[in-house]
Amino acid sequence: MKTLMVLDFDHTVVDDNSDTCLPSQTLPDALRGSYRRGHWTEFMCRVLSYIGQRSPSCPPTPNPPQPLYSLLFLCPGEQRVGPEEVRGVMETLPLTPGMRELLTFVAAHKNLVDCIVISDSNAVFIDWILGGAGLRAAVDQVFTNPAMFNQLGYLEVAPHHTHSCSRCPVNLCKRAVLECYLSGRGTADMEYRQVIYVGDGGNDLCPTACLSERDVAMPRKGYALEKLLGGSAPIRARVVPWSSGADVLEQLRASLEA
Repeated sequence: MKTLMVLDFDHTVVDDNSDTCLPSQTLPDALRGSYRRGHWTEFMCRVLSYIGQRSPSCPPTPNPPQPLYSLLFLCPGEQRVGPEEVRGVMETLPLTPGMRELLTFVAAHKNLVDCIVISDSNAVFIDWILGGAGLRAAVDQVFTNPAMFNQLGYLEVAPHHTHSCSRCPVNLCKRAVLECYLSGRGTADMEYRQVIYVGDGGNDLCPTACLSERDVAMPRKGYALEKLLGGSAPIRARVVPWSSGADVLEQLRASLEA
């Protein structure tokens, strides 16, 4: 039976928030103040739209499509921030120390370990970052907000799903995603011997509640999830804090050797 490694992305795989690492821009106060708790992705779509908006010399696109959440307007040679500039930033984001070694180990042991990412970032940014690091082969599946460039050169970003969980952002409940993924394993011979959940933020608390006694929840030291798991949050899994990917790799090796 395999072990499942579940990874958050921002402040876990990468040592930053990919959404806030866009090329430097000064945002208007009205835009900065438009964020509502639980609606981060919706807010970031407005930011993307703002930094990519057309200059006056760039002719408008006739009959532009309606946004899913929002659109990043791209006009070659005229945009404030073009796709290649954003991609260049994403591909050079620093990984959290030890994460390259962890994911390299996972990629070399796919007969023993499955690895999925559940993130409130977006599919384009995550693909660029993993591709730039040469680590796509380590990750079997990514669950995040879908995004793609359409034929007009717009980046469309949509919510991952809808859900009824009152504790999670409106666009993504990581517990619902994890439970759906595990239930899809179907027969007993496809079940995992252990799930290791690695994250850092408040939105990583909900999925830890569905872990079993044989599983491991790994909150990053000094981040919100560690504090939440140290409080009154009900959880059956063993809690093992981490500060670098080396700690996670050590836990994974121990799991495989048990």
